[in-house]
Amino acid sequence: MSAPIKIDARLLKRLPALGDDEAFELNIHLKSDSPTTVLWGASGAGKTLALNCLGGFSEPNEGRILINDELYFDAATRVNLPPRLRRCGYMFQDHALFPHMTVRENLKFAASAARNSSRLDKHRRMNDLLEAFELTDLSARKPAQLSGGEKQRAALARMLVGDPHLLLLDEPTRGLDARLRQAFYEVLRTTRERSQAPIVLVTHDLEECMQLSDYVCLMEAGRFVQSGLREQVFARPANLEVARALGAYNLLPAKITALDPSRDTCSLDVAGSEVQGRYIKGRLIGDQGHLCVRQTESRLLPNIGRREPNQILLRTIGVTPSAQGTKVLLEQGAAAVVSETEYAHLRGEDVLKLEIPPSAVYFIAK
Repeated sequence: MSAPIKIDARLLKRLPALGDDEAFELNIHLKSDSPTTVLWGASGAGKTLALNCLGGFSEPNEGRILINDELYFDAATRVNLPPRLRRCGYMFQDHALFPHMTVRENLKFAASAARNSSRLDKHRRMNDLLEAFELTDLSARKPAQLSGGEKQRAALARMLVGDPHLLLLDEPTRGLDARLRQAFYEVLRTTRERSQAPIVLVTHDLEECMQLSDYVCLMEAGRFVQSGLREQVFARPANLEVARALGAYNLLPAKITALDPSRDTCSLDVAGSEVQGRYIKGRLIGDQGHLCVRQTESRLLPNIGRREPNQILLRTIGVTPSAQGTKVLLEQGAAAVVSETEYAHLRGEDVLKLEIPPSAVYFIAK
């Protein structure tokens, strides 16, 4: 038996042109049974508008929102639950803690939304969350007295204290340094363990998307250009535009030169080199397109000795520093990140071998 769909939301929201802002239309179908769904895209793609529709802060022109079999919105039957009845925990970009209240008072206010809970149960839940998010010693402080990371922990605890049925997070690590980001990711994992509510998180940070998502929706101009389980989406970008937008791939012009379904193999001509991979269904010999390989799957070797299959000769264009070591830039827009030790053996080479494992070969047709 398949898992029940946690989120099934068809959203059509039109925003008219206003001043210098052009008219905008959000038209998506978000359907996910995964614990954490991430909406990824550039600014202006419609990610926050989608969250606001789910939370009840913006009413779609058409559509239907079903969360864990509970109807939140249906344009056809004029059902539109107000935010207070949707039981959504919403973490805004600025955390939206009440500045005149202490941390405990913020939680107490949010706990009042929890129906069918006694005062004693709410009190216990507040204390439990304060302890779980390491806020007990900070509970008497107001938001202005908290650091960025402490505000985020407080916002998460407040979001959970009302026993929400859906968690909405809008760019929760915006403005945080790398250390605080990693700390937040750990806190969010704790949140997932404590709550069965599905999470919808908005980000434009690809690394954050990779770390937090189970299911990914890639957005552009109010539409989903691709959606699916994280591993499937990043292993198989839907088209060249999606791969370029993600910015994590080497994309090299390629032509299919051989197809053997009995052996489950194919061969591509890439920059005059033979690249072998898995059989490509639905394609013909002679089809042109691009070899798409994640940069982390590509390996750089010095141009010494015989060139083997899946080794592409490319000229070096330059190098740039990287948090993981050194990023070597190659012709045709290719690149690879190597450690400082590896780069010591490549330094000064005009031409390098870019080695692609057969399991990583993915062909995007024109």
